[in-house]
Amino acid sequence: MAGLVAAEGADFDRRWLSMMILHHQGAVEMTKAQLAGGADPGARNLAQRIIDAQEAEIGEMQALLPPQG
Repeated sequence: MAGLVAAEGADFDRRWLSMMILHHQGAVEMTKAQLAGGADPGARNLAQRIIDAQEAEIGEMQALLPPQG
């Protein structure tokens, strides 16, 4: 976070997007645990919708990442 506070411009964008991608990937992993072990159909359905949405957002953020350098 300290690096993000000091960053500007494309460097800030790259750092922020990279952190958000990791955050979304964590959500995907947690919801996969629900799919693997959950019994409630409603919770499993919600987990799949979360995975679908988070993976779509990960793709969008990856496309927005500015090149390094």
